[in-house]
Amino acid sequence: MRRPVLFWSVAVLLPILHFLLHVGFGLGPFVPDLLTVGLLIMAREVRSGTAAGIGFGLGLMEDAFSILSFGANALALTIIGAVGSRSRELFVGESLTFLVSYLAVGTWMRFAIHWLASGPGLRPDMGEALAIQAPLVALYTAGIGIAVLRITGIWSGERGR
Repeated sequence: MRRPVLFWSVAVLLPILHFLLHVGFGLGPFVPDLLTVGLLIMAREVRSGTAAGIGFGLGLMEDAFSILSFGANALALTIIGAVGSRSRELFVGESLTFLVSYLAVGTWMRFAIHWLASGPGLRPDMGEALAIQAPLVALYTAGIGIAVLRITGIWSGERGR
C-alpha cells in the first residue's frame, strides 16, 4: 500500500456512507454519488483488475436495490474502476484541477454507461439525461468529493507523485 490507513479508511467509508444515506435514510437524489467517488479514489491506488473487481462488487450491491435495470450499475462501475486505474499512467499528480476533472468526468461516464445499459423503456431522454442531468450530478459529486478529501486531510493539494 502506498497510502496511509486514513486514506483507505475514508475510501472504504464513502461507499458505506453512500448506501446509508441513499437506502438507510432514503435521501436518494439529494445525496451525491459517494460510491463513484470512493471507487475513483481507490482506483488510482490499485491495479486495473483489482479496481474493476471493486467496481463490480460495488455495482452489484447498488444493483441489489434496482429491480428494473439489474446489471447496469455493475457494468458501469466495473468500467469506471478499470478506466480510473489506468488514469494513473496518463496523469501524474493530484492538483485541484485534475481531481475535480477526474471526479466529474468519472461520475458523468458512470451516468452515461448506466444510461446506455438500462433498457429503453427505463431511461429518460438522452439529451436531458446526458446533457443536463449528468453534468449537474457530476459537478455536485466532484464538489462534495473534493470537500470530503480536504476535510479528512487525505488530500492537501500540495502532494505530487
